[in-house]
Amino acid sequence: MRINFPIRSLTLRALSLALVMLAMSVASQAQFRVAITFGPPAIPIYEQPICPGEGYLWTPGYWYWDDGGEDYYWVPGTWLLAPEVGFLWTPGWWGWGGEAFLFHEGFWGPEVGFYGGINYGFGYFGEGYLGGRWDNGQFFYNRSVTNVNVTNIHNVYNTTVNIHNENRVSYNGGNGGINARPSPREEAAVRGRHLAPVAAQTQHVQAARSNRELRASVNQGRPPIAATPRPGELNGRGVVKAREAGAPYHPPANRGAGQRGSQSAGRSENSRPENNRPGNSSRPGNIVHPKDLPSAERRPAANTGNAKQDQKYQKQQEKLYTQQDRERQKLQQKQDQEHQRYTQRKAPEARTQQLEQRHQQQTQQLQQKHETQQQHLQQRQQPARQSASKPPKGK
Repeated sequence: MRINFPIRSLTLRALSLALVMLAMSVASQAQFRVAITFGPPAIPIYEQPICPGEGYLWTPGYWYWDDGGEDYYWVPGTWLLAPEVGFLWTPGWWGWGGEAFLFHEGFWGPEVGFYGGINYGFGYFGEGYLGGRWDNGQFFYNRSVTNVNVTNIHNVYNTTVNIHNENRVSYNGGNGGINARPSPREEAAVRGRHLAPVAAQTQHVQAARSNRELRASVNQGRPPIAATPRPGELNGRGVVKAREAGAPYHPPANRGAGQRGSQSAGRSENSRPENNRPGNSSRPGNIVHPKDLPSAERRPAANTGNAKQDQKYQKQQEKLYTQQDRERQKLQQKQDQEHQRYTQRKAPEARTQQLEQRHQQQTQQLQQKHETQQQHLQQRQQPARQSASKPPKGK
């Protein structure tokens, strides 16, 4: 048995790695978090809130997916300050991946990249951005498609935009989706230097996710909060509701877990633990980095009736928690350093995707290791707990 055990262990590990690689193969060309098998509602019709001040850029609203609630929800459009002068926002978009719908994360960069050909409105009509431009470190707004107060904002111009895409469909490819492909310039924007959504955008998404009225199953594609003057401000002055849905929304009746595609392993700058599978929350398939793993489950304190034994078990558990936390931080630091090197070297997109795949493998292996350690510790403590619970002989 001692001879066969390492072989068996290696075989199981190799099988697990093969399954991980198979799951990741679907995601090799995209940036996304979740995959599902029915498309999001159409883009609703709404007015743009007035720009709050100079330097603010428009980020259009979009439908996102809550894996826990098994529902799409609307992330309201909002005005944001760009993370760097000269940067523009490329919206995220849904696309059909052959077996499921995949979400491609938006990003900031000096050029607008591909966003699926989706007509988000207000300058984002499917290709590029026509709502404004940078000039000598200042942002100028196109009044023909942007809602600005010229009394307060003087950096304006007026260029008429002829919109050829009146379609409100919110996804690319698949049945009824937009048929558009990235241009060489848009592909270059994806490969070039860019930044992930800023913290204010992440908080804005979280606020939208927690608002039940923004769920598609509740608002039927017509969100009562379609846009906001600033991120995270879902109530109060300036909040705009949708005038009407972009199209009737008819999701499948059985849109639960059986309708969802497998989680995929694409780049996720903002992955979140709420995307864990029911019944498998300890091993979320779309987690890429240790910082995105759910907190380790703290087991209740031992209660064997023997105070010294209970204290011993508690110390063992705390020691293991501390050790595992250090290992998570160490791996996260290593991955962050690799990200920085790839960014500085402007690595090609294919190499960046390979890096993310390797990071996911590392994170999943660390998670599996920690689960095994917790199980072994529990097994070691279990016999003593059982024996402590038995009454002494003769009584």
